Amino acid sequence: MLTRIPDGWSYAEAAAVPVVFLTAWYGLVELGRLTAGESVLVHSAAGGVGMAAVQIARHLGAEVYGTASPGKWPALRDTGFDDTHIASSRTLDFVDEFLARTGGRGMDVVLNALSGEFVDASLRLLPRGGRFVEMGKTDKRDPERIAADHPGVGYQVFDLMVAGPDTIARMLEELMTLFASGALRPLPRRTWDVRRAPEAFRFLSQARHVGKLTVSIPQPPLRDGTVLVSGATGTLGGLLCRHLVTAHGARNLLLVSRRGPDAAGADELLADLKALGADVSIVAADLADPDAVDHVLSLVDTRHPLRAVVHTAGVVSDATVESLTPDSLASVLRPKVDAAWNLHRATLDHELTAFVLYSAAAGLMGGPGQGNYAAGNAFLDALAEHRRALGLPAVSLIWGLWGQASGITGHLDTVDLRRLERSGLVALGNDEALALFDAAWRSERAVLMPAKINTAMASSGAPVHPLLAALVRPANRRAAAAEAAGGQAFVDTLRTLPVEKRERALRDLVLSHVAVVLGRGDAAGMEPTRAFRELGFDSLTAVELRNRIGAATALRLPATLVFDNPTPAALAAYLGTQFDLADTAAPEASTGVGRELDRLEVALDGLDPTGDEFRRITDRLHGLLDRLADRRADADGDDDLESATAENIFDLIDRELETS
Repeated sequence: MLTRIPDGWSYAEAAAVPVVFLTAWYGLVELGRLTAGESVLVHSAAGGVGMAAVQIARHLGAEVYGTASPGKWPALRDTGFDDTHIASSRTLDFVDEFLARTGGRGMDVVLNALSGEFVDASLRLLPRGGRFVEMGKTDKRDPERIAADHPGVGYQVFDLMVAGPDTIARMLEELMTLFASGALRPLPRRTWDVRRAPEAFRFLSQARHVGKLTVSIPQPPLRDGTVLVSGATGTLGGLLCRHLVTAHGARNLLLVSRRGPDAAGADELLADLKALGADVSIVAADLADPDAVDHVLSLVDTRHPLRAVVHTAGVVSDATVESLTPDSLASVLRPKVDAAWNLHRATLDHELTAFVLYSAAAGLMGGPGQGNYAAGNAFLDALAEHRRALGLPAVSLIWGLWGQASGITGHLDTVDLRRLERSGLVALGNDEALALFDAAWRSERAVLMPAKINTAMASSGAPVHPLLAALVRPANRRAAAAEAAGGQAFVDTLRTLPVEKRERALRDLVLSHVAVVLGRGDAAGMEPTRAFRELGFDSLTAVELRNRIGAATALRLPATLVFDNPTPAALAAYLGTQFDLADTAAPEASTGVGRELDRLEVALDGLDPTGDEFRRITDRLHGLLDRLADRRADADGDDDLESATAENIFDLIDRELETS
């Protein structure tokens, strides 16, 4: 019962054929005796056996009707059904609908996979007699009783294995002849790595699939094969090439980049790899051109067939979304997206053991000014999932931040790196990154994120990305929550201040966030009238400042905030016009003290209780309370905290909490 796999079929494609097509053929041809001109109802027509039966019935010249859940009707339409030949498998309405559409004739053959009342209903679709072929296992009926209740109906339950090896071998030979002629074609399928088989069976049990489900067995890497690396002369590509030779025993490398042997460092890379014993070719090619990809693949030595592809190529061209142009999109998407798709298409007939895509966190987490780069990386992640569904090897590695400067990160300065660290991504050393590559490149999952995450990033009040929230320690989540609540608290505080102190509070707020964005310890010495551009702001840091001030003030602010208000002082003045603040401040009102204490309490809640700052402030607050107690003791009885003015308490707090 063996037969040759047709040329051009993958193992997953071949695995999806025998059982479903043999079952459908045995039911319709051997038992159902379906002939041209007859009508047949195929239940569950979007499943594996159902879709195979539809193809076979049409090849025989029968008129085919099918049922499926409404959500799968588009799949039936894609296979040639019109709506008059489709009905729902979730209700019994299909009986009346098909009787009406056939003028009361009903069917000649029913291939059944349903149970219970659906069996009884389906039998009513054979009013002239016919053949009811039951391939289900859960609701078998008595053929004699069926014949008595439904004159002229032959009821046949079957199991494929009962047919015996000779019959199965004959049917398989006939089927392969039809595949070779193009009369039949492989089914749609979805493939899981065998290491995720439980997930595949859960998916199957929920009847969520269309066509056939298969599992694939990961192939061991073949050291005698060729590994193609795109972007190979770049910093990260060069590191990987050396690692593939030293750690994985790769001996045949085909390295591709836009400049090829003329790229900076290409000669050194070639010499290093040859010294390590590898046979290496460096080729200049634009892999975004399908013809160029075909040419590159033609260079593979037939003695060492292509076995792995690693796509590391990529460029950045940062810009905010509103400033993106077709050229800035193409400059990023061509080397990343077009090249990956061309490599995928051109290697479909190759027996690859690995297809690795270098993606980046921008596609998963987003990034200010990286709309084009984010889109390109998201495509790589989707391509890996697509290949896995086809039963092909693929993994997309969503890299975090590498410490090694590269063509992607070489333009980042200290401010940019600190901004990335505030997002939670800590730079990976080369050894760390390559160890993560080793752990991930042959994973059973299609998409993984190798990165180093700073789980204490919220200790300074930095906002936490939602995708990282579960990794942040509880104390830091509380700090982040206090930060989020601070917007309304700040507004409430402004309402209690005189106009001149509101202006100072807004200016201090802006300067404090400017200092954080620029990576400075504090705002001391920062000139409020100095232009943002002179301070070192660009489009990315401007967006971050807008986001931070928006969170701190609970305001929705425009993306052009920093460019419309070119200095911290101008920005603070603009913010002052955005609040609906009646002049309700009462500088000497006793309630002002309570409100300031509320504000102080919010700030204190965000402190890390294990830090030195927490201890120092606690000591000072104890001293403050002692002084207030002494004042009360010296008073005549009516000089308590509630009678203190806001100015009194502000001056006292300023003196006690003053930092050097």
